[in-house]
Amino acid sequence: MNRQPMVAGNWKMHGSPKSINQLMDALTEQDLEALTCEVLVCPPALFIEQVKRLTNDKIKVGAQNISEHHKGAFTGEVAPDMIKSLGCQHAIVGHSERRQLFRETNEQVAQKVKALLDCQLTPILCVGETLQQRDAEQTMTVVIAQLNAVLEVVGIDAFEQLVIAYEPVWAIGTGKTASPEQAQQVHAEVRQWLSSHSEDVASKVRILYGGSVKSENAAELFGQKDIDGGLIGGASLKADDFYQICKSAG
Repeated sequence: MNRQPMVAGNWKMHGSPKSINQLMDALTEQDLEALTCEVLVCPPALFIEQVKRLTNDKIKVGAQNISEHHKGAFTGEVAPDMIKSLGCQHAIVGHSERRQLFRETNEQVAQKVKALLDCQLTPILCVGETLQQRDAEQTMTVVIAQLNAVLEVVGIDAFEQLVIAYEPVWAIGTGKTASPEQAQQVHAEVRQWLSSHSEDVASKVRILYGGSVKSENAAELFGQKDIDGGLIGGASLKADDFYQICKSAG
């Protein structure tokens, strides 16, 4: 099955009203109609509405994180219904920074996936291993445990509505990148895990690669059979670089 590639930009905790105006002006000046991939940018929640005003139909806007709760006394949290009301269709959940810095568990991430699906939003589910886990040859043990936690909560059919992003923790913001062969191996094993539950679902789910993707290495990464695009960090804050990465995806 032909899966439409996706390139998603995770701006993390960067931006100001002025810098976002400049970035979006530069992005929307690119030849976006030449792209066949789905393009998504995920600004800090505070700037979602601004970015929505500045974008066009070719660039979708998503959130970097959401609460697993729909409302209540959860000071500082943002409910999935709230980002939907701003016109978002996607949200990143389970990013390694959320898992490591904010101690989010596999079970909590699974509840966030469910909360998004309950609102008819598309979760971008991040999975991946640390360098210590890779060196101990635990990569797939870790990744499958992260996937199984979600499976137990939403079931395999719901995975058809997910985007999965494999992001080796050791390659995020470090300048290190998994080789195309290393990334493809994990992507293939994730698709095999999906296939063991449903071949139909496995053929439809997009699996992105995240971890120091740049315009220089994007084409080789995206050329791998089971890599359907990228979750882009730092390079997504530079319009020219982000556009070149999008071109590499299609």
